[in-house]
Amino acid sequence: MKTRLKELRARDGLNQTELAKRARISRQTVSLIERNEYMPSLLIALRIANVFQEPIENVFIFSEEELS
Repeated sequence: MKTRLKELRARDGLNQTELAKRARISRQTVSLIERNEYMPSLLIALRIANVFQEPIENVFIFSEEELS
């Protein structure tokens, strides 16, 4: 799974701590997701997408292999 977290954070001028507060998750979780070391639950993914006011599929991109 690829994410656009860094790109979207830069666009909105957020650091990891600010994103974490808004999404009600830890900064460490944000860091792990950005490094592709943690796959968030649907609830966390939706919270993050909501912070950016983006559809979840614009924030988290799955490859065809992952969906099969």
